Amino acid sequence: MDLMHQYRLANGRNVTIRPIRASDYAQEQAFLSDLSAESRYLRFHKWVSAPSERLVHFLTDIDHERHVAFVCTFEQRGTEMIVGEGRYIIEPGETRCEFGIVIADGWRKSGIAGLLMDTLIRSAREHGLKEMEGIVIRTNSGMLRFSRALGFEVIRDPEDRETVRILKRL
Repeated sequence: MDLMHQYRLANGRNVTIRPIRASDYAQEQAFLSDLSAESRYLRFHKWVSAPSERLVHFLTDIDHERHVAFVCTFEQRGTEMIVGEGRYIIEPGETRCEFGIVIADGWRKSGIAGLLMDTLIRSAREHGLKEMEGIVIRTNSGMLRFSRALGFEVIRDPEDRETVRILKRL
């Protein structure tokens, strides 16, 4: 898979989708800090007031084999900013991965979520994975609509009133 792609969005902005790097630590911290409290809650399933050093390290210092992550960046006044990210983690010996995605509040409905998901799905297929799944808060109607449009099945657990599982066979 070609690891870096540039795109021109419908709104005229140019973005890049590329693998995250350990050197993205400061940009990742700024990205997470700039998310609304609700966006952080929907992504991490708990109230995160500010990203901890440990969390940012976990999200940026990855192996790109078992933990794969891509960022969507936008250059503003000569500075590269992260405006979205998607990732998946493969448990040892598994043929499925669990993914997560989050988009900067001001970049929703720009098309970058679709670009990131396409990149994640292609990467998972290239890693030989058979299924991609995610855990979504039941009230996150935007994510549920988005995932259904991408062919994910929504699986409800009667025991769990907070979340649903979404699953796509690759």
